[in-house]
Amino acid sequence: MKKWLAAAAAALLLGGCTPAFEIEKQEQVVEEDENQQSEKAIIPNYQISDKYYKTLLPYESTDTRGMVVNNLQSRYDIDVFESGLVRMAKNAFSTDQYLFKEGQVLDKATIQSWLNRKFTSEQLEEKGLKEEQNVGLNPVENTPGEGKDTPIYLAHVIEHNYLEKVEDNKIQLAGVVVGLALNSVSYYQDQNTGETRQTNISHDEVRQQGEQIAQEVIKRLREKPELDGIPITIALFEQSSKDTVTPGSYFAYATVDAGSASIGEWQGVNEEHYFFPSVQAEQNHPKYLKVFNDFKDKIESYFPNYVGVVGYAFFKDGKMENMEIDIPIQFNGKAETIGFTQYTAELAAELFPKEMNVEIEITSADGAEALIVLNQQGEPFVHIYE
Repeated sequence: MKKWLAAAAAALLLGGCTPAFEIEKQEQVVEEDENQQSEKAIIPNYQISDKYYKTLLPYESTDTRGMVVNNLQSRYDIDVFESGLVRMAKNAFSTDQYLFKEGQVLDKATIQSWLNRKFTSEQLEEKGLKEEQNVGLNPVENTPGEGKDTPIYLAHVIEHNYLEKVEDNKIQLAGVVVGLALNSVSYYQDQNTGETRQTNISHDEVRQQGEQIAQEVIKRLREKPELDGIPITIALFEQSSKDTVTPGSYFAYATVDAGSASIGEWQGVNEEHYFFPSVQAEQNHPKYLKVFNDFKDKIESYFPNYVGVVGYAFFKDGKMENMEIDIPIQFNGKAETIGFTQYTAELAAELFPKEMNVEIEITSADGAEALIVLNQQGEPFVHIYE
């Protein structure tokens, strides 16, 4: 989707078109916090679609920006962890009623302290810490030499805020959504050899630990005065291992009512990511793999010097939501690029079922060459980069 947005913006600029919205038509509002302090902000009049939340201007980033890069295993997990949390938010906060804002409640120091291990009384004394500073949400580490790994379960915490209008020109915080990234693999250093080893953590154990950590997080959030009377949605994300080419996924969420500090029933989430072609795709989605392989084979026949055609598909409730396909090829000129793009677009429209949303990016050593987007609306969108 990021590729589609970039191309759409480029098409507007290159075509000399003026967006249908004007700055003077944007709505000016006052944002109030729990201390009755207020700041002026602007709500953009334009919304790409009802799939996305509007955001306030000027955009206010979170204090924790950048932490996710260091705490998650791969670029794949980082993207899906953040974008997927917005999907989780839609279960409680509609895009036509609420505005999005990056988290402002949890700061970097707080999240970092929560990601620590719990300390023993001896460790607290060694570190010169007080008991009230013993807030790590990961378990106490086993004594070195015992030969047992103590997994780090919680990898990262991310917070999103959702605001709504309370009067004609006033908005305020109306909901908070928190994502917990959990490890499916534990990496540790062997005390005897110094080698890095790994232990797989079962999904049942990930879920059990995640639910326990989530309850403690809710308890701590409820102690913050700015969240008094604010509903909180919390979601559990199981990230993939370091060596995988597909990201992890959210598997459960729960919404805690404004007056509660306890998580009730968890709601299951059925989301999966697949790499095409792969054994996993063949086992679980052979129909889609066949279509992809037919497309891949015809691309190879047309252009035998191709580097490779790979796809990344996202499934929700067993149904493919979208597939992103990358085709890296070395071109010898713009005419060749245009010809190949036209062939690829025609081929994709012919082979891929209408219910599939497909984005195809054609690249060379010089960067992006073309973008093709197919959706259920009809003709494919094609953009060739100048």
